[in-house]
Amino acid sequence: MKNRRIYQLLLVLTVFCCLSPVYADNARPSIEINLIIDGSAGLTGVKDEVSSWIIKRLDQLLIDGDRITVWSTGTAAKIVYTGKINGNTDRDAVKKSIQNISGSGDVADFSGALRDAASRPSSGLCYTLLISASPSSLTSLLSGPQAGLMRYSRVEEFTKWRAIVVGLNIDAKVKKAAAGFYGS
Repeated sequence: MKNRRIYQLLLVLTVFCCLSPVYADNARPSIEINLIIDGSAGLTGVKDEVSSWIIKRLDQLLIDGDRITVWSTGTAAKIVYTGKINGNTDRDAVKKSIQNISGSGDVADFSGALRDAASRPSSGLCYTLLISASPSSLTSLLSGPQAGLMRYSRVEEFTKWRAIVVGLNIDAKVKKAAAGFYGS
């Protein structure tokens, strides 16, 4: 009798686990992506590796309905692509804009790009990825007035560059979650 109940439970769990993905609504809400890429000379030696890594991540992340803005940060930050993803043509245009970024000069205006990204209204989830191939430009960002924008971030180190996920405009959410956790 005990074995029969165990088998019944396993059968129910198996059916639930196997069929629930078929009937579940797998669509996630659209997100806004800010992609800020180092446009200094530091990018030159790692451009192919960086482009390949970013494109692979975007292929995993992007769905129709997402909005993406791509910045190139040279002496001044400039937007090289912005738009809503509505199919493969848009995905290819994003990839091409990333591959067309070239590095020159000694500085990367990360501060300007982050300030611009933070000032844009966001209706939902916002994902910001900063690619740095220039340690000096990253140092100037962290010691400058926009350093607070980097407060909630995660760094992934590569041999000659870094990918930094930046939590823009989440201060209020973090404070609310901390207050809820501590019961105040």
